[in-house]
Amino acid sequence: MQCVRKPRRTEQEDEQLREATQRQTRTNLARIGFIEDEDVKAMLRGSYLQKIKSSSWMKSRFYKLQEDVRTVWYDSQKILKSARSQIFSIDDIQEVRPGHQSEGMQRYAMEIPTDRCFTVIFKGRKKNLDLVASDAKEALHWIDGLNKLKKRDSTMNKQERLDQWFQIHLQKADMNKDNKMTLNEVKRFMQMMNIHVDDMYAKELFTKCDKSKDGTLSGKEIEEFYKLVTEREEITTIFNTYSNKDHLMSMEKLSEFLRKEQRENATQEYAAKLIKSYEINVEARDDLFMTKDGFLFLLMSPEADIFNPEHNKVYQDMTKPLNQYYISSSHNTYLTKDQMEGPSSVEAYISALNRGCRCVELDCWDGKNGEPVIYHGYTLTSKILFKDVIQIINDYAFKVSQFPLILSLENHCSVEQQNIMAQHLKTILGNKLLTRTVDGKVPTHFPSPEQLKGKILLKGKRLNRLEDDQSGSLDEVSDEDEAAEMEGDEEEMEKEKEKKVKLSKELSDMVIYCRSVHFNGFEDATANQVFYEMSSFVENKFNKLVQDTGTPFIQLNARQLSRIYPAGLRTDSSNYSPIDMWNVGCQIVALNFQTPGEEMDIYQAKFRENGFAGYNLKPRFLREKKPTFDPKNLQKGPWVDRKKLHVMIISAQQLPKSNMAKPSSAVDPLVTVEVFGVKEDNGQKETEHINNNGFNPMWNTSFQFDVSVPELAIVRFLLQDYDISSRNDFIGQFSLPFTSMQLGYRHIHLLSQSGDQLPSASLFVHIMIE
Repeated sequence: MQCVRKPRRTEQEDEQLREATQRQTRTNLARIGFIEDEDVKAMLRGSYLQKIKSSSWMKSRFYKLQEDVRTVWYDSQKILKSARSQIFSIDDIQEVRPGHQSEGMQRYAMEIPTDRCFTVIFKGRKKNLDLVASDAKEALHWIDGLNKLKKRDSTMNKQERLDQWFQIHLQKADMNKDNKMTLNEVKRFMQMMNIHVDDMYAKELFTKCDKSKDGTLSGKEIEEFYKLVTEREEITTIFNTYSNKDHLMSMEKLSEFLRKEQRENATQEYAAKLIKSYEINVEARDDLFMTKDGFLFLLMSPEADIFNPEHNKVYQDMTKPLNQYYISSSHNTYLTKDQMEGPSSVEAYISALNRGCRCVELDCWDGKNGEPVIYHGYTLTSKILFKDVIQIINDYAFKVSQFPLILSLENHCSVEQQNIMAQHLKTILGNKLLTRTVDGKVPTHFPSPEQLKGKILLKGKRLNRLEDDQSGSLDEVSDEDEAAEMEGDEEEMEKEKEKKVKLSKELSDMVIYCRSVHFNGFEDATANQVFYEMSSFVENKFNKLVQDTGTPFIQLNARQLSRIYPAGLRTDSSNYSPIDMWNVGCQIVALNFQTPGEEMDIYQAKFRENGFAGYNLKPRFLREKKPTFDPKNLQKGPWVDRKKLHVMIISAQQLPKSNMAKPSSAVDPLVTVEVFGVKEDNGQKETEHINNNGFNPMWNTSFQFDVSVPELAIVRFLLQDYDISSRNDFIGQFSLPFTSMQLGYRHIHLLSQSGDQLPSASLFVHIMIE
């Protein structure tokens, strides 16, 4: 078979292509307001930056911002590399840290001047990118330039994202950069947009827009093509119901739509405010009318999100005792992967704290040179210094939430190194560390999250009770940690309980409101424990204790705190569902934050409301002094508020491809709606899949769910790529409390597996509750 070579371009053609690329770059810069920005210009020229992986791996690589002003390309030297492995997007960036502010930089680059160093922190599980510029000026161009583009990206509304996304894909499909689209380029464009179309449909669409009949689309023809492709029929149908013959929606009709469809108590003044905020046609806006484009902007805005925007801020009463709140809590916080060989990292603490976590775990062991270390004991997981973790906690503890942070200490250290731990806690945390009760007196009840704002509490062993004489010589406590609660032989567990370890008085005195004690049964806890004493339960033990009834556990949690953690057999750092623990009022339900999945989706949904403060007020029936609620045996009571949830899955928009290794394939999306809560409320319904359309699939499928205890229910919307021969692939999801849902026509902005927002992907639904 004879090989046909593609003819090489002439010098003139190369020059024309360069000029066309420069024009596209200027267009993209102008669209986002960076046409004269020196930092962005420097990134567009590109730089040789030194990439650092270890003390012996420091190599120069060329990095360049692409003409789309959205992606950075770099010269990877990997043998097996793909085009995608050589780029990262502005959307992928979590933050840009100047200087030596990453583990890699502190470990391998401290000899390099700090003003030449910077680190790109990515979302999800992608490794940090530690880079060194040739001089401080070049480093500053990249730090400031990336931050500017990231800030601009975060302020874009849904329509701006759609326009930008559309334009970038058009440019990529225009292979010869002549600002015209041939039929083949239209097909390529549709493929990029996650739509698989047959030749006949592509030709029909092309012919309809090719008014000049010259075999290409340009100018106004491309605009017409854009309108045809992005047309939202479902939005047009809704708009036409409330608009006049001139295709305009009046202020009065908009307020009627808000009251009738969205079930909002909307006045005409509020409708006028929305028109002024979202209408893009100046003439219509001045006359207080809304066009279809303005109506679409409104439906894609935070006001029309399925999640109640009022719950994006702290709206709950934060003055109740600490044990009346669910507390966002992490297990083995130091791990980034599995619990046998996975790396430990201070970055894992930063990630958890940035996600609103208010209780982190520190598994402490004796280290070299007198410095305690943190790692998963008796395993091959790597070690990090205790003092480095405390420094990171000091830096990040209150960046996302001002409410108290609890440090759950698993203490395996000698007294000497416990004293070092106490010293680090005092010197690094300073006044943030709570070392006495809030009023200096022996407490009779928990303080509130509001009273403890900006404070860091220790959870751990204490030599004596707060009310006991401090002058005693006792220096031993039972050796009780997670290992003592692992499932296994009961006799062995009793032996573990009887073992004693020495405890530093200096460290002991720092434990105020969270004293760890062994659990000897519900009756013993009621008779012999004080309110600030708390027990930890491995998930299996918890399940046994609530097998028949949950009421005793609810009564325990109405007086004290309790902590639940994953079984030791979960060596892959998998998670349990937190629902059953929350249903009986457990406050500190610790999950492996490093492991994405359904369980973490549910977990983050719970704490999404109340502004990701990490503290959610429990329902009143779980806070009563003598609670009678039992999720295992529902009886009539104030907790029963039977609702019918009606969900109509209408359409989805701009879904990402589930398999980026197959750029020519399109997804076959399907939607699953799930309800999690008390046992009788749990349910799951699923749509049919739509073949080869990830851009604008439409279902118009309705489901109904019966919900008995809405205050405990979580609703999850999951999109998957259907596969007939194997497991469906994840596309995106969004989960939220039942009580945070808004009614009517709502957009759901989808999240990735790691919980980050997908830039443009959304689901359009109609919600009704009876």
